[in-house]
Amino acid sequence: MTILTTPRLILRRARSDDVDDMHRVLSDPAALDYWSSGPHACRGETVAWIDAMVASRLEESDDFVIEHAGRVIGKLGTWRLPEIGYIIAPAYWGRGLASEALRAFLPHVFSRPDVDRITADVDPRNLRSLAMLERHGFVRTGYAAGTWHTHTGIADSVYLELQRVHFAASN
Repeated sequence: MTILTTPRLILRRARSDDVDDMHRVLSDPAALDYWSSGPHACRGETVAWIDAMVASRLEESDDFVIEHAGRVIGKLGTWRLPEIGYIIAPAYWGRGLASEALRAFLPHVFSRPDVDRITADVDPRNLRSLAMLERHGFVRTGYAAGTWHTHTGIADSVYLELQRVHFAASN
């Protein structure tokens, strides 16, 4: 089983006993402001979400939960290759933890021979997420209006990409 570690974090595969910690994240409206679905109304939604994450095949997904101080505080990874997705509980925002997790994840995912690029689809209102991805070498490749119908209304998309060749050149 793959485990990625940083000075403050452990990124590991999801387990069924992560449901309660992830439910705290996925039921928090602030955490899901720019997410593609609304807050989980019940624990059962999170059970199904975790079950899908656990059952996903490595050929299709390379996803991790993020542990900080012994508690799962979010997730980061390619939920559907090559598209990255991440979410962290608002109580942990502003500490550089998402960036730290991304720094651990990128060398891992680019070590895979089947991955030559990572893509992202970000709500343009999510300035912190856009800035973080760009600091890590992602470049904007496009924009589309009205791509998501979410709990906060209709959202647009900024598309970004990081190619293996550019990642390798900068590391």
